[in-house]
Amino acid sequence: MRIVNSRESIIELTKQNPFDRFPDGRPHVPDDIIERMKYVTTEQAWGVLCEHGYFNQFEGNWFRSHPERILVGRAVTAMMVPKRPDLNTLVEETGKVEGRKGGQNSWVIDTLLPGDVMVVDMFGKVKNGTFVGDNLATSLRAHTKAGAVIDGGIRDFQGIRELPDITIFCRGIDPTAIWETTLIGINIPVRIGQATVLPGDVVLGTVTGVIFIPPHLAQKVVERSEDIRMRDTFGKQRLMEGKYTPGEIDTKWTEQIEQDYQNWLKEKKLKT
Repeated sequence: MRIVNSRESIIELTKQNPFDRFPDGRPHVPDDIIERMKYVTTEQAWGVLCEHGYFNQFEGNWFRSHPERILVGRAVTAMMVPKRPDLNTLVEETGKVEGRKGGQNSWVIDTLLPGDVMVVDMFGKVKNGTFVGDNLATSLRAHTKAGAVIDGGIRDFQGIRELPDITIFCRGIDPTAIWETTLIGINIPVRIGQATVLPGDVVLGTVTGVIFIPPHLAQKVVERSEDIRMRDTFGKQRLMEGKYTPGEIDTKWTEQIEQDYQNWLKEKKLKT
């Protein structure tokens, strides 16, 4: 069996990707887009995805290790299943042949790169489903400087809470260790609650929840968000000036207001 999905399979899964790729085949959404994504709201991203028929990319109701932080990065996916002895033996034998060290959960972390977000389908298991504690979370931080989305639990929260540069979205905290689970794949399609996630998706985690953005829509998402923020700035300025009423700004703009906005935008760009 293959523990890590092949480059060829990942390319086929993500064939709409318009960007370069990592050596493993995952889409390499540019750093500039990843950085700009930090200012996007969940609702702005959701609007773009729904326009393109992606209705199952959001999942809410998380415990957040660092509620003050936004999580953004490129997905490395992994799936765990309840342990079955014959399957688990095969996975362990495969890992040994491939030279993998430690527990199966650590194998996933070993694949991560800077800017990755580890996305783990842990089938919602919290007790005996703690995918990372403070040691593996420290390794996660060292590898990614981003974090993880775990449809399962974490442990050693007091230590994890002290780590800079990462945030983890999970289903809960428990003192138990990970037990009776088996890793069946890395960089394969996974289900996180009501969302379907592919390797290389852009992960955006906010106070609202987590949304998974296909690479071919990432640029549209950030551009839409930037347009909305700019229009909000213009609208508030004109309201302060008393040029328009709230009713005029809060509805679809007339041609006159739209032209005023375009002129304002040109002046602003000239000044910068």
